[in-house]
Amino acid sequence: MLMNQTKFLTAVVALLLALAPGSPTFAADSTPPAAETKHVLKSVKPEQAQKLISDKKVIVLDVRTPEEFASGHIAGSTNIDFKAADFSDRIAKLDKSQAYLVHCASGIRSAKACAAMEQLDFLTVYDLKGGIAAWKDAGLPVEK
Repeated sequence: MLMNQTKFLTAVVALLLALAPGSPTFAADSTPPAAETKHVLKSVKPEQAQKLISDKKVIVLDVRTPEEFASGHIAGSTNIDFKAADFSDRIAKLDKSQAYLVHCASGIRSAKACAAMEQLDFLTVYDLKGGIAAWKDAGLPVEK
């Protein structure tokens, strides 16, 4: 009897796996699944970030509050407050095919923002490790 229960459970598990969303199908007339788009989510040091900016490879996204932004920010950056109620709506409207360098004060909010952007299918997102504090510590310029 134990052998029959084992066979039954094995069959049920196999059936559930076959019916699960995202499971491959093996029908002769089915088309293969589309290739997944590769997302780049990378943490970069201030010097690497500066190179990305100077090579015009990224749009700089500052996710600090407007008050923090006004106290000093990376030249040319766009401010979208991570703490704002409309943050998700605002980033969802950005061009997902562009590369973004995201930063906050120390790296906590930017890491969360980058994760949210990845979930929204942004293709390339860089997180400035240590935030603008690390940027300043590296002697890199900010503007007011």
